[in-house]
Amino acid sequence: MATIKVKQVKSRIGAPIDQKRTLDALGLRKLNSVVEKEDTPQILGMINKVKHLVVVVK
Repeated sequence: MATIKVKQVKSRIGAPIDQKRTLDALGLRKLNSVVEKEDTPQILGMINKVKHLVVVVK
């Protein structure tokens, strides 16, 4: 299955608790951290929820 890399580019400070939990579920704990995840609808939905805090790296 295809994978995508997600990088956190904006701080989680001031974000609602559900967005902080979404970042935790993606495995993003620190600023500029990068994780590689499978390209599934669930992961894409989580990325969409915090799209203002992350960027997809190709």
